[in-house]
Amino acid sequence: MKYGRYPKRDALKDYFPVPNEIFCLGLSSGEIAVYAYLLRCENRKTFQCHPSYKTIGNAVGMSKNTVKKYVDSLIEKQLITAEPTSVYTQKGEKRNGNLRYTIRPIREALEQYYEQQLIRLHEENRRQAALKKLAEFDRKHGKSAV
Repeated sequence: MKYGRYPKRDALKDYFPVPNEIFCLGLSSGEIAVYAYLLRCENRKTFQCHPSYKTIGNAVGMSKNTVKKYVDSLIEKQLITAEPTSVYTQKGEKRNGNLRYTIRPIREALEQYYEQQLIRLHEENRRQAALKKLAEFDRKHGKSAV
């Protein structure tokens, strides 16, 4: 019997792609872990999934509150959207369900990230210019900069 180093697996069923660009967005390891888990769970046709905070937390080794923090951060960074769902009990009562996550196109998140970087750069340049003008003013009027 021949032993292979790795068992035979179906690349489409047993693996999921993570976009290379995810490592260009300055995400924390927790954000990457939650995002990767959502990618693992998503329906490849609808780009949606609906695991609970608890399920995500168990998979990536985080508490529900920590998962919620990272989900909120991923929403803010436009990597995902989340919308509430409802379920009905056997008695017909309406209850809150898990959130339905939609994985957004990575290009949109990259564009937002680069736009924010440009805004920060412009703000820093304006701040530096203002400090330079203040130093020149102080030097001309014999004041020492503090």
